[in-house]
This record gives sequence, structure tokens and C-alpha cells, in this order.
Amino acid sequence: MKIHLEKMTPEEIIPGFLGKMIHGEKMTLVYWEVKKDAEVPEHSHENEQIMQVLKGEFEFTVDGSTAIYKSGELIVIPPHVPHSGKALTPCLLMDIFSPVREAYR
Repeated sequence: MKIHLEKMTPEEIIPGFLGKMIHGEKMTLVYWEVKKDAEVPEHSHENEQIMQVLKGEFEFTVDGSTAIYKSGELIVIPPHVPHSGKALTPCLLMDIFSPVREAYR
């Protein structure tokens, strides 16, 4: 299946987070356009998550530890671990979730 990201309409899942979601059989890939100062509140989920900053600077707190992630940097978040974040600049992020992130269907 060929997917054209530029033809996809983003969905605002959280205020300031516009996501383009691609679901496979066992994983979900999301490209996020994030507005400066947009925040994702602390939460956790059953999914293992890998987050990569493609552009910008994103402050991410995982299990109480905070760091700033810049373009080209990634983090792996294990299942059920609390995490939150804030865009310090406009950002482009990529998230991979396994299993499929049902909340984003």
C-alpha cells in the first residue's frame, strides 16, 4: 500500500498536536506537527513507544526524568511508564507504537 503523507489530512488529537496516523496490523506510526508551547499531559498506555524529533526542540518527561530532545534524537518509552511533553519550538515528531494505538483509530 502506497501512502502519501502530503495528501493526508491531519487530526488534532490533543490541542496543538496535529497527527497523521498510519495503522498496520501490529503497530501505529504517527507524524505530528506540533505548535510551540503545546503540551501533552502526563499519561501512560499499554503500547511501547519510540519518539523521534524530526524538527524543533521538545521537552519530554519520562518516569519523572526530564530532557530536551532535538532534531535527530529519539527516546524509547516502555509500556505503562508515565510520560508528558511540551514543544519548546514548533516541532515535527514521529511516534511509533506497538501494538496498534487503538485510541488513535
